[in-house]
Amino acid sequence: MNADQSVEAGAVPAEAPPAGATAWAISLLATVMVLACIGYNLELHTRLGFALLRQQYMALQLGLALSIAFLRFGPTGRPVRRPNIVDLSIAAICLGVLAYAALDFVWLLQEQFYRPWQITLVGTVVVLAVMEGIRRRAGVMLFGIVAIFLVYALVADRVPGRLVGQELSPQRLVDYVGFDSSAVFSSPLAVGTITVLLFVFFGQLLFAAGGGAFFTDLAMAATGRTRGGSAKIAVVGSAMFGSISGSAVSNVATTGVITIPLMQRGGYSREDAGGIEAVASTGGQLTPPIMGAAAFLMAEFLDIPYATVAAAALIPAVLYYLAAFLQVDLIAARDAIAAPEDANLTVRRVLAEGWHFLIPFGVLLYALFGLRSDPEDAALMAAVAIALAGAIRGYRGTRLTPRTFGRVFVETGTSMVDLILVVAAAGFVIGVLNVTGLGFALTLVLVDAVGSSLTLLLLISAVVCIILGMGMPTSGVYVLLASLVAPSLVEAGVEPIAAHLFILYFGMMSMITPPVALAAFAAAAISKAGAVATGLAAMRIGWAAFVLPFAFVATPELLFSGSGTEVAVATALTAIGVGGVTVGISAYWGGALNLVLRLVFVALGAVALPLGFTGLSTTTHGIAAAATLALALALLVMRRGARTDQTT
Repeated sequence: MNADQSVEAGAVPAEAPPAGATAWAISLLATVMVLACIGYNLELHTRLGFALLRQQYMALQLGLALSIAFLRFGPTGRPVRRPNIVDLSIAAICLGVLAYAALDFVWLLQEQFYRPWQITLVGTVVVLAVMEGIRRRAGVMLFGIVAIFLVYALVADRVPGRLVGQELSPQRLVDYVGFDSSAVFSSPLAVGTITVLLFVFFGQLLFAAGGGAFFTDLAMAATGRTRGGSAKIAVVGSAMFGSISGSAVSNVATTGVITIPLMQRGGYSREDAGGIEAVASTGGQLTPPIMGAAAFLMAEFLDIPYATVAAAALIPAVLYYLAAFLQVDLIAARDAIAAPEDANLTVRRVLAEGWHFLIPFGVLLYALFGLRSDPEDAALMAAVAIALAGAIRGYRGTRLTPRTFGRVFVETGTSMVDLILVVAAAGFVIGVLNVTGLGFALTLVLVDAVGSSLTLLLLISAVVCIILGMGMPTSGVYVLLASLVAPSLVEAGVEPIAAHLFILYFGMMSMITPPVALAAFAAAAISKAGAVATGLAAMRIGWAAFVLPFAFVATPELLFSGSGTEVAVATALTAIGVGGVTVGISAYWGGALNLVLRLVFVALGAVALPLGFTGLSTTTHGIAAAATLALALALLVMRRGARTDQTT
């Protein structure tokens, strides 16, 4: 993984810190970005007696992000100490033009029909600067995809077949995608600059107060004394850490430097150590209550409360980590991997020192689910809570001070730059889909291509999601897939929230699926294992993530859609099925399993999974689940009895 691929919130490289006036300028711009977000969410403009359009606020934030991007990162995408004269000029132009757009947005909207040159200027600067920004920071994959859509828009009227679109001139294109509220200034940029920024701020405050060390210690205390405890620390710690950070790559880089060497010292192979960390880190983006930027985008796309998205994602996330946790435990048993020698922390001791970190999470959860507050309001409440708690109490010598508090503002703003660039570019794609009619045409073509086979449509969609997701950040993956793939699934009869979670899961699986698996490759860089081998190990350990989306599409009860009894039955069947297949893959249950027993466990577990596409009844799934449990219990009793006979 190189620097231009590490593009998610919180993943700003630490090398080559800016120097002199550049550092001061970046710090000022980043601080203004965070303060503007807080002020906008507190509606200070209304309290001060003037109206502010959402697009005006987004234009300012985009200008700040672009300026920081060209001041901080050179043409190769790597951080520089001082920008060259060209990048300095681009940064100044971006800030000036978008500050003008923010100030004069009302007049520009009123005159938009007449296409004044000012709109063309704003649109041209936005399109060129954002495209160059994502080339530097998101790599050629996202740049190439967005460029294809922009080129298509220029030739859409000459495309043969059902993908023909409306004719657009270059001026009309930049006017639309670089200025219109249905393109760059649409929902993705709004969610990024209004909601996600505050959650990143909350996360940065938490980590600055010692929260990262607290969660790692808590995972170590809870699981470190058990067999394979080093891997269980990675699974539990990365689940907690990743849910906050919202970035698989930065999660690997942050927690992996501790957990991967610990796993290797414990006896896990290099490939398995890296794969376990990659799977655990990737799952953090699928785990409530925060789930990274994609969940907020999903709530906006579906026009539903964020709490509904978080609730729907809960059971699949638990099953995801159940499979990972069970597999690392069975690998430890199979390979005789004991608890780490330095696992001397206790849960009581960790909580005694860091109990105050639970307060902001209590505030966050109560605001989201109890008060039904908007996510941004909940994030603000939680940020205030951690600011107070972190200032009053420290953890392992770390405490929030005025100096560290100020640094949090700077780090929050700079870590948001890549995300803002990505969602702005995603807005270009949405704009092209809207203005050319391509979105509707793609849905019809895909649905017609598979006929009435929902299974085939899901399989094709899964492959498309993984391919499009390779080498791309989470938010960019989700917005593209939500625009290109999700409508086809909904048109075919899939529940909208199930369709969007389906594409999110498979978009995230690109993080552990070779040939471009960013999370696995980041883990391989730490473990010194082969990148592809680590990716294959991650796919084996995270196998459940490739099956669970099919399960919750076929069985919406897994998304809390249904009665309590139906949800409980579906969850139990899926958990037993996941457990059975995991035992077969791991080749261990109370002892080594031969090939026949492995195949039996895999077969019974697969039949127990409530996949409606198989045509099996709930009774059949139940019988398979009961048989799985009976076989597992019988093997344990027989092998325990055999060991007792040997000792006597």
